[in-house]
Amino acid sequence: MFDFGIVTKWLDDWMNGFMPGWLTTTIECVLVAVGLLVAYSLIAMFYIFYERKVCGWIQCRLGPMRVGKWGLLQADVIKILQKELITLWNTDKFLFKLAPYLVLIASMLTFACLPWGKGLQVIDMNIGVFFIVAVSSIGVLGILLAGWASNSKYTLIGAMRSGAQMISYELSCGISILTIVCLAGTMSVTGIVEAQQDGWFLFKGHLPAILAFIIYMIAANAENNRGPFDLPEAEHELTAGYHTEYSGIHFGFFYLAEYLNLFIVSGIATLLFLGGWMPLHIPGWEGFNNIMDFIPSVVWFLGKAFFITFIFFWIRWSFPRVRIDQMLALEWRYLMPIGLVNLVIMAIIVTQGWYFGA
Repeated sequence: MFDFGIVTKWLDDWMNGFMPGWLTTTIECVLVAVGLLVAYSLIAMFYIFYERKVCGWIQCRLGPMRVGKWGLLQADVIKILQKELITLWNTDKFLFKLAPYLVLIASMLTFACLPWGKGLQVIDMNIGVFFIVAVSSIGVLGILLAGWASNSKYTLIGAMRSGAQMISYELSCGISILTIVCLAGTMSVTGIVEAQQDGWFLFKGHLPAILAFIIYMIAANAENNRGPFDLPEAEHELTAGYHTEYSGIHFGFFYLAEYLNLFIVSGIATLLFLGGWMPLHIPGWEGFNNIMDFIPSVVWFLGKAFFITFIFFWIRWSFPRVRIDQMLALEWRYLMPIGLVNLVIMAIIVTQGWYFGA
């Protein structure tokens, strides 16, 4: 499998050959930032089209069809950029404008930590998973500020619902992540991927890994305020929830962050349970394994992430919205206790060496 680290190292050595080190580092940071912004925008636009097509298919409709071939040019992002920014009276103008940027920054920081392919990662820290969990928690601050600064009872109720929901389900997400960290023996993102070279953790970790995957899928769906857990944006109750009073690009930031967070949680699930960019290998099938190695690592990562996203779409457009008490009861009465017991079982399995490949 091709190692993108060869290209990045060659580029670094080439620039260091005729310019000072500080300038090389600055140019590399700018290139990485531009690449992330371009990837961020393209994936967001693709996900908007992707969800509408999947939604149309599930509900026996066509989805976008009129603007461009198969509706490919029906880009809501371009339309949002043309809308007027409206600032309301009696609002905290500074916090009102700051909130969407906080949500976007949290999304971008987490997005930058994903391992896109072999040797294709912005930074690999020995506490990479801890960093992902930490920066992803900043988004709830932006949502709470948006609801409070808008000076509207609908936005405030939506923000409080979202804050309670996100903080609650972050616990189950964190416990599921800890379960896999316990199995991998490292918090390094690259280390977790490489530990799955002889088998993806979803299959290698026995029942605790499968339970952790199910808990993560439910909790991540709820943490992203996606149906059937979209109580903060309940249209029949709160108009649009915490971002009711936003327009133009400020609303667009919430819109982009929602879809990118969907890709991020899918990417994290891919990293933890499906081997990240690691190809599918079957022990003893050397010919099959060699063919799988020819597929670029980026294709493996994106393909798995898009598959996980399809499952999220399927859940959203198949189940009705739950009540707020049902949503919180699911977390505190069921998911978190089961997750804690599952973490203890995984620790016992690892210490005894009862998992595959031990």
